[in-house]
Amino acid sequence: VQLQASGGGLVQAGGSLRLSCAAPGTITSVFNSNIMGWYRQAPGKQRELVATITFNGITNYGDSVKGRFTISRDNSKKTVSLQMNSLKPDDTAVYYCNAKRGLSAVWGQGTLVTVSS
Repeated sequence: VQLQASGGGLVQAGGSLRLSCAAPGTITSVFNSNIMGWYRQAPGKQRELVATITFNGITNYGDSVKGRFTISRDNSKKTVSLQMNSLKPDDTAVYYCNAKRGLSAVWGQGTLVTVSS
C-alpha cells in the first residue's frame, strides 16, 4: 500500500478543513483489508491517534477530536477522508494517513494543518 495525503493548509480557529488520502496503486481487496486512519504530530509532541475506520465503517476517535472530526472511507475509490470542524489552535500538527493490517503499517507523507487563533 502506498498512501498520498492532501488537503492540509492554514485555517482560522472555528473553521473547517477536509483531508484526503488515496491509495491509487493498491488492489482494492488489499485496501479493504486495512484499517485506515489518521494520526497527527504536533511540534515537540508524540504522534497521536486522530481517528481510525475499518472496512465496514467502525470508527474510533481520539478524545480530543470526538464530536468535531469525522472519518470516512470509500472502498471503491480506495480513499479515506477526515472532515475537521470547529478547529482549534491545538489541532495544529502534521497529519499522517495510515493503513494498518495485522502487524504491518504504512504511513503517508503527512500534510500540515495550521490553525490560527
